[in-house]
Amino acid sequence: MRKIKKIHKAISAPMGDLVTYRALPTNTVEYIDPFLFLNHHGPQVYKPNNQGLPFGPHPHRGFETLTFILEGDITHQDTGGGKDVIEAGGVQWMTAGSGLIHAEVSSEKFKKEGGPLEILQLWFNLPAKYKMVKPAYVGLQKDKIPVVTEDEGKVKVNVISGSWGETKGPIPSLSDIHMASVELQEAGSFTTTVAAERNVFFYVVRGSVKVNGEKVEKLHLVEFSNEGEEIKVEAQEESYILFGHARPFNEPVVAHGPFVMNTEQEIQEAFRDYQLGKMGSWEE
Repeated sequence: MRKIKKIHKAISAPMGDLVTYRALPTNTVEYIDPFLFLNHHGPQVYKPNNQGLPFGPHPHRGFETLTFILEGDITHQDTGGGKDVIEAGGVQWMTAGSGLIHAEVSSEKFKKEGGPLEILQLWFNLPAKYKMVKPAYVGLQKDKIPVVTEDEGKVKVNVISGSWGETKGPIPSLSDIHMASVELQEAGSFTTTVAAERNVFFYVVRGSVKVNGEKVEKLHLVEFSNEGEEIKVEAQEESYILFGHARPFNEPVVAHGPFVMNTEQEIQEAFRDYQLGKMGSWEE
């Protein structure tokens, strides 16, 4: 079995009236190469006539984002041409690459009517050879994400990138990152294997599970060692987890605000290029 190195609790990091827990980075874990950052927004209920999500236009370069919309919605727009509204159960995958400006806000309908909201955003690093790749965006509604069932239907695996058994995810990953979200009914279980040299990403969004015999509550991130390959998950109650794995890049990571590069000089260049308009100009 894959050995567990440590279990990390997400920290409270509210953004105005938006309930937010940050699982990466915290004071106990910086990143799990190439998984850099995870913000967990909600769960909470917005009243009618609200302001919605606060993520107006801002730049990015050098990494990718994967956003899970569990409840509520997100209106996405970017200077690379991406624009849509993704609803509950859907995902968004954005490759910032050489740089773009984007906004992630709530739809006019959500702002008017309100309702429950829970959204998670995960950042993946890009290796040096892909840092300046052309930006790209894919938005998928729930019905476009393949589902694999395990344990007589008690486990549903939503396959996003890479593969789960014979099922391939619909989003191609430049860096062979495998990502899924897993919904488990109480007492549901699954077992999978991940090659020892690959790093595992495992975050419990809701509920409580046992992972290789250790109990892990919601809002906790599991850091595995690179010993062993088998991972067994058993739900103690109805649960929802994010699960992924990737080969580590083992490259220097220099992050500053919205940019993630390999050197300080590249960060300075990113700020300069943004100021010069090389990441596009924002139009409402």
